[in-house]
Amino acid sequence: MNVVIIEDEKLAADALADIVAKLRPDTKILSSPGSIMEAVKWLELNQESDLIFCDIHLSDGNSFEIFRKVDVKCPVIFTTAYNQYAIEAFKVNSIDYLLKPIMAEDVAKALKKYESLQQRNLTKGYGDLQEIMQQSQPKQLGARNRFLVKKGQALITVPGEEAACFLAEEGVVFLFTFEGKRFIINQTLDQLEAQLDDRKFFRVNRKFIINIEAVEEIVPYFKGRLSLKVKPPLEMELVVSTYRANAFKQWLDL
Repeated sequence: MNVVIIEDEKLAADALADIVAKLRPDTKILSSPGSIMEAVKWLELNQESDLIFCDIHLSDGNSFEIFRKVDVKCPVIFTTAYNQYAIEAFKVNSIDYLLKPIMAEDVAKALKKYESLQQRNLTKGYGDLQEIMQQSQPKQLGARNRFLVKKGQALITVPGEEAACFLAEEGVVFLFTFEGKRFIINQTLDQLEAQLDDRKFFRVNRKFIINIEAVEEIVPYFKGRLSLKVKPPLEMELVVSTYRANAFKQWLDL
């Protein structure tokens, strides 16, 4: 299998290439363009790729521009820190959409999906593959605007605009309001992340999702990480990893 990785962060491109190589040792990485211009130039001259992994936010703009300039025939798996582009991504030969940080198990599922679609398409034309891909897309759900939480023995709802952050701690997920109130919510961070408006909420790390209105101050930390001061104040150090730092800054600047 010939794969192209379009990614402007070398560490991220190398990490993804390593994951793919471990999952499919016979894979050949043909190229790793880091910008729209580089990707367009490469794809215009080379059409032998079987699959493309493509980050949406590149150094010179939105990568959907690539597919407006070049008639790409192979399927695409998009990678990004934001899920609001999912619908547009699925209009561009996309068979999957992976949110960063990318995990090996997510890539494995995406590759299996690609192989399944290829197998189903052995006796069909490319137009039929497009139809199959469209049928396989998950339905998009609206963003959550309220949350059911526990208050003592009772259940109450908290409006979405009052949610400052979500914290996973020892198997329990808490919702913190801007007023400093803390409630237990009966969902995992993974479930919440898929339901939240990612223009307003960001998954900082495995334990924490923050509302953009709760970010008060960002301080550079060692090794490219970021330390956050948030409201309401939390009794813990909140650090954005080196891997998530650029995506976090892009999210704040949308």
